[in-house]
Amino acid sequence: MNGQELGGSFALGPWRVRRAGYGAMQLAGDGVFGPPRDRGEALRVLRAGVAAGVNHIDTAQYYGAGTVNELIREALHPYPDDLAIVSKVAARDARGAPLRPREADELRHGIEDNLVTLGATRLAAVNLRVMDPAEPPGSRFDAQLAALVRASEEGLIGGVGLSNISRRHLLRAAAQTEIVCVQNLFNVADQRSADVLAECEARNVAFVPFCPLGLPGEERRRLLTDPVLAEVAARLGATPVQVALAWLLDLAPNILLIPGTRTRAHLAENLGAAGVRLDDAARTDLARRFPAARAAGVQSGSLDA
Repeated sequence: MNGQELGGSFALGPWRVRRAGYGAMQLAGDGVFGPPRDRGEALRVLRAGVAAGVNHIDTAQYYGAGTVNELIREALHPYPDDLAIVSKVAARDARGAPLRPREADELRHGIEDNLVTLGATRLAAVNLRVMDPAEPPGSRFDAQLAALVRASEEGLIGGVGLSNISRRHLLRAAAQTEIVCVQNLFNVADQRSADVLAECEARNVAFVPFCPLGLPGEERRRLLTDPVLAEVAARLGATPVQVALAWLLDLAPNILLIPGTRTRAHLAENLGAAGVRLDDAARTDLARRFPAARAAGVQSGSLDA
């Protein structure tokens, strides 16, 4: 595949990345802890993604308590010059335990832990993970943001991102520094971050939906077995997974995909979504089945994606 076959590209701060990327969370063991079920396949998935043209990988030090970052290093180091590795801080510690409110300076340690396990000198971006997007941003948010800004000024990260936020967080952060990406729960069945997406598009900021196929479990199963989605997929010669991902690529030019998987077969299916072209009939059918009217309020993701 080439860059165009992966949905074109969009800016991620100083980087230009292909719109079809890869989220590494699922490479960890069950519950995002411990080693993978199949270490060899995990390494092959990472290498196959880069070989297919993926140059945007999302990770975190607490995925598998460092295991996922170690896999990325083993599979891909020394890294291609155009590979943008993005991580996040403020959600869990390096062992995967949920963080209590921490001093902002401790976020720097989280960035340094990522760099050490990845064997990197710089991350393309680091997202400040907000645990409760319904809580108005205040002085603690400002202090955490300032810690990431300092890391950027010192060359540890290429840009500052935000995750699991409300539009209020984005506006407050953007008044203090450049924001290069926002990572929120968003998919065809859950559009409650539509206002954040719109603000990102207006500001030319990359919007990176996590759980683009719905939250794992019953919610994802309902989405991927939805009869309307299945009918659209069959008519377009695609799978329901591919149509759900293609809907995101079709929705706005600043959307970057990072679906995750443990297998090369699912990786190929996910990346194949970039080649699916929705027609007006598909857009109409999906809009009727999953109306944007549901796009209201704030959704706090249950996963630290």
